[in-house]
Amino acid sequence: MKRRNLLTYSLLFLAGCTATRKKSNPSEILTDPNKKLRFTVTDVKNLEQLQQKYEVFRKTLEETLKQPIEFFPVKNHINAASDLKLDRVDLVLAGPSEYVIIRARTNAVPIVALTRPGYRSVIAVRADSGIKSLAQLKGKTIAVVNLASTASHLGSMELLIEAGLNIKSDLKVVILEDETNGERVLNALIKGEIDACGLVFRKYKEYLKVRGLSQQDFPAIAKGPQLPSDIFVVNSKFSTQSVETMRLQMLANRDKLIASIVATQSKFKGANLVASKDSDYDMIRQVYRSLGQDIEIE
Repeated sequence: MKRRNLLTYSLLFLAGCTATRKKSNPSEILTDPNKKLRFTVTDVKNLEQLQQKYEVFRKTLEETLKQPIEFFPVKNHINAASDLKLDRVDLVLAGPSEYVIIRARTNAVPIVALTRPGYRSVIAVRADSGIKSLAQLKGKTIAVVNLASTASHLGSMELLIEAGLNIKSDLKVVILEDETNGERVLNALIKGEIDACGLVFRKYKEYLKVRGLSQQDFPAIAKGPQLPSDIFVVNSKFSTQSVETMRLQMLANRDKLIASIVATQSKFKGANLVASKDSDYDMIRQVYRSLGQDIEIE
């Protein structure tokens, strides 16, 4: 397949994934309290942030699984795939986009999904722009948050494609690295530096409220469907019995686990832990195909 360049950088990790991982026998780490599970979250870049955002959850998960758990930060939001393949990490909380890449590049096993109510993409414009539909973005500039991010980047691109726009030639797509998950992009829209922005709907509403602005000032001209859930995946070295034990323990203690993650991560307010369903992520796979990215090539 002839590849487009839009997501070139997002797939640079593929070369690293070709390294051969050490062979290991099926692990029964859950029966050995002296061994630690290495845990990471794909959208958290360093140890300090992991501790700040997920320490309460880590302790609760440790109690739930009756196993020591330590943080293992990843370099970026897609590097977890190579870290799993090279046996650097055991347990990963991944966003939908990262999960699709992980499944394409490793034998990692999904355990449970963490739902996010209202998790959808939105494309917003300035009220004085005169833009009322996605079709009117032809010849304009749209900014999105972070390369290969699920809601802002992939979700927004899918909305544009479904509207009949050629995202390579009909408009300019600017990808802004933004640790705030959208504030920088919205600022660019407010200042008139871009014509539209793609955001997570929840962040769009929050940032407007903080600035004393309304959705009438920066209307959403398109909203996407509910996106797939975040998902916990485990290293393929673990035995089927260990994986099932972990799944059952997490589901049995879902209320405590959810309370501990909501304590520091408001985006999961109203969330639930449910059995994972791989087919729910086919919509993300289709977006990658629409963007000309064959993520399953070895």
